[in-house]
Amino acid sequence: MSQPDPVTLMKQYVGKAAADRVQSGTIVGLGTGSTTAYAIQYIGERLQSGELKDIKGIPTSFQATVLAKQYGIPLTTLDEVDHIDIAIDGADEVDPSKNLIKGGGAAHTREKIVDSLAEVFIVVVDNSKLVDRLGSTFLLPVEVIPMAMTPVMKALEKLGGKPTLRMGVKKAGPVVTDEGNLVIDVKFDLLENPAELEKEINNIPGVLDNGLFVGVADIILVGEVIDGEAKVREIL
Repeated sequence: MSQPDPVTLMKQYVGKAAADRVQSGTIVGLGTGSTTAYAIQYIGERLQSGELKDIKGIPTSFQATVLAKQYGIPLTTLDEVDHIDIAIDGADEVDPSKNLIKGGGAAHTREKIVDSLAEVFIVVVDNSKLVDRLGSTFLLPVEVIPMAMTPVMKALEKLGGKPTLRMGVKKAGPVVTDEGNLVIDVKFDLLENPAELEKEINNIPGVLDNGLFVGVADIILVGEVIDGEAKVREIL
């Protein structure tokens, strides 16, 4: 059986490093994406082995729900718990202040709710996601109610953005989120003040939330391939 390629191995290492921080008797926010999927897998394996007991997960997407059920992680909802101990999630960009852009998987609204409620939010990424300035490599996703798509796009243009409606792959028409909404991806030539922009965009009528996560992340676990070997480093 062939070994996984270094990038896959790196994602597995980061996912396992995050899963190892989950303790028995805790409520865990389960994020979305390929790296977080490995964390969910390893949490499930720890449960099955008996190393981990009495945990409940709160998924941030349909993908996370399916994976949690596949790996035997009991699920709960925000209606049934009064706190979240730890959340594990990915990111599309991470700046030096640990601010994030998320939403590549179109789940950022639910992710922001869960990740913000967690006492400890751990971000799992590979080193290609580290940027000097947010918006450098990734467009900013904005989730919008379908009827408000056109006025929201006009409002985003007034803020200096260049909005485009995200279209589906292997599906005709636009991407539809788990909440039944649309995603507008916005290019900003200069994203100088993420905290202010996050508020300005969310104040546009018809916007549910955007992919700027400012001041939410506690720990960044970064996967790297050094001399052909996958390694994990921590940014506090």
